[in-house]
Amino acid sequence: MKNLLLLLLLANILYFVWGMLAEESSEPGIVVVDESMLGPPLNVSANRDAEAVASVGAVLGSGEPSALEAVVGRSCVTVGPFKASADADIALTQYAGEGMRTSLRSTRGTIFVGHWVMIRDIADRATGNRILDKLREGGLSDAYLVPTEEGGLNISLGLFGDLDGAEKVELQAKSLDLPADITPRTREGSVFFVDIGLPPGKGAGAIVDQYGEEKVLLRDAATCPQSN
Repeated sequence: MKNLLLLLLLANILYFVWGMLAEESSEPGIVVVDESMLGPPLNVSANRDAEAVASVGAVLGSGEPSALEAVVGRSCVTVGPFKASADADIALTQYAGEGMRTSLRSTRGTIFVGHWVMIRDIADRATGNRILDKLREGGLSDAYLVPTEEGGLNISLGLFGDLDGAEKVELQAKSLDLPADITPRTREGSVFFVDIGLPPGKGAGAIVDQYGEEKVLLRDAATCPQSN
């Protein structure tokens, strides 16, 4: 009988010790979850309400982290179009070097060449030569005759990258009583875009400052580049 009591007491002690060792710790900790376990990224509707639009603005500018990041876990921007692949490669290298996911895309598009100042519909080459003499006397020595596809003649006064320079020459020609005008000149060619995945908590303000708002487009998470 005495031995039985000792065995029961020993069993109770062992059960108590096992329970203490098996008890889970209640201390706080960090759980690391593989992103692939979270499922596909969420799309953000293009028709956002005012509150959602405000959150997108926070991504593009400085300030509090955007609510968009809480929804999709990240945001993306596309920078472009670039007319030269070398310029796109520079952007790609810069942001990849900062640890962001980047990718390069190319497509066919309309490329702006410049603002073309012209005098149109010249009656004939003799008339054109007289106008050229008048332009040179007025200080516009770079003018020349340009045949049109329809067989007519125009006079080119120059192709300008900035509108201010084009308008200056236009006004100078008009001061000579010559009907100059400005036409945007474009061509078809390859243009390049760089997609950049922004990590959570990082806005695109610095990218906008570098390239301008007209060249930076906010994207939803579904279009984030998947690898560097």
